[in-house]
Amino acid sequence: MAEKQTAGRDLLGDFAPKFAELNDDVLFGEVWSREKELSLRDRSMITVSALIAGGNFEQLTPHLHKAKANGVTKDEISEIITHLSFYAGWPKAWSAFNIAKEIYND
Repeated sequence: MAEKQTAGRDLLGDFAPKFAELNDDVLFGEVWSREKELSLRDRSMITVSALIAGGNFEQLTPHLHKAKANGVTKDEISEIITHLSFYAGWPKAWSAFNIAKEIYND
């Protein structure tokens, strides 16, 4: 089961309370908890892929940690990034590999 998310409130709650609420309660509370429809592992792989494709590397770091915790292996993340390199771009893959290498080598 998805764990309770508080990052929105912790990081943006005072500045953007509605965004923080939507992040924590809707995205991570309601959407990520729909494990009958998609497993946490599958959601992590989809999210990581979308973040890489969009070049959203600031959000990639916490989602790679989440992917690792959700059972996505080092070999799988390497294969995902390699596959994406042809669809999302070689520079994005290089950037993603640099982040993934730090997370999966600890």
